[in-house]
Amino acid sequence: MSTELFPRVNFWWITVAVASLAAVSEVRCHSCHEVKTAFQLRQIGPLKWVPEAPGTDADLSVCKHAGPSCCTRRMEDSYRTAAVRDLGHGVRTYSFELKYLLSEHATVFKDTYESLLSFSQGHVMSLFESTYTPLAPSIAPHVSALFSDLSIFIHDAANVSVETAVHRFYDHLFPLVYMRLINPGAAGGDLADCLRMTRQDVNPFGRHADTAAHELADALRAGRALTRAFVAGNHAVNSTEAVMLSRECSRALVRMLYCPHCRGLTLIRPCTPYCLNVMRGCLASLTEMDAPWRRYMAILEDLTHTVSAEHSLELNLLRVRGWVNDAILHAQLHGPRLTATVDKLCGKSMTESHSDQPTIPMVTDIPPQMTSQSASLSREKVIRMSSRSLPLKPTKSNKDRSLKQIAREVIMYIRHYISFFNILPESLCEGEMGLDEFTCWSGDDVVESYSGIVVGNGVHAQRQNPEVRVRGPDPILTEVKEKLEHFNQEMQEVMPDLGSRDPWDELGSGPDASGDCDDEDSCHGSGEGGTRTSNTESSISAEEKKPPPPKTPAGHSKPGENGTRLTLPTFITLILTLGLQWALN
Repeated sequence: MSTELFPRVNFWWITVAVASLAAVSEVRCHSCHEVKTAFQLRQIGPLKWVPEAPGTDADLSVCKHAGPSCCTRRMEDSYRTAAVRDLGHGVRTYSFELKYLLSEHATVFKDTYESLLSFSQGHVMSLFESTYTPLAPSIAPHVSALFSDLSIFIHDAANVSVETAVHRFYDHLFPLVYMRLINPGAAGGDLADCLRMTRQDVNPFGRHADTAAHELADALRAGRALTRAFVAGNHAVNSTEAVMLSRECSRALVRMLYCPHCRGLTLIRPCTPYCLNVMRGCLASLTEMDAPWRRYMAILEDLTHTVSAEHSLELNLLRVRGWVNDAILHAQLHGPRLTATVDKLCGKSMTESHSDQPTIPMVTDIPPQMTSQSASLSREKVIRMSSRSLPLKPTKSNKDRSLKQIAREVIMYIRHYISFFNILPESLCEGEMGLDEFTCWSGDDVVESYSGIVVGNGVHAQRQNPEVRVRGPDPILTEVKEKLEHFNQEMQEVMPDLGSRDPWDELGSGPDASGDCDDEDSCHGSGEGGTRTSNTESSISAEEKKPPPPKTPAGHSKPGENGTRLTLPTFITLILTLGLQWALN
C-alpha cells in the first residue's frame, strides 16, 4: 500500500508547486514598477498616483479588463490629457517644416521685391540726373511716390491700382517735359495744371505710358497674388493647431496608447491598421482639407513660376527706365504737334526764354537718324542689362539669388507637401505610435494582426470606423476650408490660367535646377530654353546661337573649314600658282 500511496502524494505536491510558481509569475508580469517608470518618463503625472502593486479599480471607464490593473481613475484622466498632448505635439512636429517653408520664403520674396523696387527707382532717377537734369529735382518726389505705390500694392497692404499710379506719374511728368524740354520758358501755374489734367487726352507719350502701366500691372499682380498665397497657406497649416479633439477621440487615444500600460505592457505598440482607424477618426475634419489644399498647391506653384519665369518681375521693373526715356523722346519728337494742341486746349503757352532757364536741344533739331540711333542704343542697353538677374539679398554662401533660383527652391520643397493633409494620419502612425512588429496591440489585447475594417480619410468615411465615433465636421476647420476654397476661386478669377499648367516643368532640370547656379556663371538649363550668359557679356549673336555644323570623317574637311575660308582672291591666287607650276614643269 505504501508503494501505491507515494506516487499519489508526489503528484499532489508537484501540482501545488506548479500552481504556486504560476501565481508568482503572474504577479511579476503585472508588476507596476515598469508602469511607474513610464509614467515618470512621459511626464504624465505625480508618481504617487501609480500603485505599487496591481489591483482592481471599479471606476475605470476606458481601460477595463477582467484581470488586475496598475491603473486608477486618476491615472486614466492623466492618460487622457497626455494622449491629447502627444497627438497635438505630433501634428505640430509634422507641420513645423511646412510652416517654416511658407513663412521663410514669404520673407525672402518680400525682401527681393523691396530690393528690385529700390534698384529700379534708383535706375529711373539716374536717367533724369544724367540725361534730363532740369527735370530731376521736380520729378524726384513723383518717382518716389510711384515706387511707394508699387510697393504698397505688391505687399497687399492697401487697395492700390498700379495703372492709376503709373498714369499719375506720367500726368506729373508731362508739364515738366513740356515747359522745360519742348518749350523752355513756357508760363507755369495754370498751364501746368491744364497740362496735368489733359495729359491723357493730349497723349504726348504715345503708347509708352499705356505699355508701362499694362506691363507693370501684370508683373506686380502676380507678385501680389504670391504674397497673398503665402499668407493663405500659413493660415491653412496653422489650422492643424486648432483641432478640437472630441471626447470619443481622446478615449480612443487612451485605449490605443496607454491601456496596455495598465497590464504592465509598456513597450507594446498599436497595430498599424488600428492606429490608422484611430488617427483618421480623430483627424477626420482635418483631412477634409485635402482637396482645396491640392488646388492651392497647384496655384502656388504656378504663381511662383509666373513671378520668376524669364525674370518677368525683374525684367519689367528694370524696363521702367526705358519706358520713361522712350516716352520723353516721343514727346520731344512730336514737339510742334504737342505745342499746337496745347495752345488750343490751354491757351497760348509760349513766352520768351529767360536767360537763366536751362535748356536742352530739341529733338526736332537733331537729325532723325541720330534720334533713331539714340533710341535704339537705349533699348539695346536695357535689353543687355536685363539679360542677367539683378543682385538680390545675399545668402549665407555670399552668393546672389535671382527670383528664378528662389522659385526653384520653393517648388523643390513644396512638391513634398501636396498630400500634407491626406497623409497626416499615416505619417503619425508611421512614427513611434505604430510600428510593424510580430505582435501588436489591437485595443483589447495583444494580437498578431488587426482584424477590424480599415476606413479611409474624411468625415463621411468614418461612419464605418470601429474605433472612433465621428459625429460631424469640426466647425472651425470647416471655416478654414471654406476660406481656402474662396482664395482658390478668387485667384482663378484674377488669373484664369492658374493651376492648369503641367506641374514641376519649365523651371529646368539642368545643372542650375537646384538653384546653386549663380547668375554670374554660365549656366545651361533645359528649363530656360536658351543660354544664360555671364554679366560681362552683352548679348549672344545669332551666329553664336546656331548649332555647330555636322562633323565630317577625318581627313575630309569641307571647303572653308579648319580656319580657312575659300574667298575669290584666294581662289585666283590658287589658280595662278597651279598655272605657274604647270608652266615650269
